[in-house]
Amino acid sequence: MNHFTVDKTTKTVTFSREFDADLSLVWDAYTKQEILDQWWAPKPWTSKTKFMDFEVGGRRFYAMVSPEGQEHWSIQKYTSISPKTNFKLLNAFADKDENPELPGSEWDLTFSEQNGKTTVRVSIYNESLVRLEKMLEMGFREGTAMTLKNLEELLATLSQQK
Repeated sequence: MNHFTVDKTTKTVTFSREFDADLSLVWDAYTKQEILDQWWAPKPWTSKTKFMDFEVGGRRFYAMVSPEGQEHWSIQKYTSISPKTNFKLLNAFADKDENPELPGSEWDLTFSEQNGKTTVRVSIYNESLVRLEKMLEMGFREGTAMTLKNLEELLATLSQQK
């Protein structure tokens, strides 16, 4: 991760990462279920999407699955999409029946490409300081570093296949 900042006064976490891959491939990795599930969990956990509808008003319902099969569900609702530039979503932990556990968080993801490298900037606003602190206690910083490493390795493989 290039930068990882926690601002408790604004209840916001921001981070960015540069990938050695073109913009359309990185965009697809974040917006297509079949690619997303290959990297969206820190190993040895895996990501399992029950459904995903990437459009404004659409949503993704998925679980982080432990090696023992324990599932931690989350629901994401897409609130804004500017193709290959930016998308925003509301995220909340949920139970297996899609009942959200509020308060949640608002994610703002921005994509930019320069000289064949793509930078993704993520800002996550938490509706409560308690949620932000819980997220950090659960190892969000370390988990994010691991998932972005997964993505970097996957992008290298996908780039070679082109």
